[in-house]
Amino acid sequence: MHQVVDHAVEYVKGHVHTNGLENFWSLLKRTLKGTYISVEPFHPFRYLYEQAFRYNERKHERGDSGRFKAVVKACAGKRLTYKQLTGKDI
Repeated sequence: MHQVVDHAVEYVKGHVHTNGLENFWSLLKRTLKGTYISVEPFHPFRYLYEQAFRYNERKHERGDSGRFKAVVKACAGKRLTYKQLTGKDI
């Protein structure tokens, strides 16, 4: 369901607002400029996926350890080679 807030009239209508989205983009931009200072153009989707996971799991019921276990569980059976990561041979 899509709802709209007319910012000329109001900024919040019940539970409808843009604060969560603005916070997500702010965190993403801070991560790209601070932590990942050299972002290759062929995998920005990876950075978006990581940031989406961090944002969605920021209030994990078991805290950091629960979030870490979720990451490790998702990595099982997957392999990322240097060539896939960088797009070039060693």
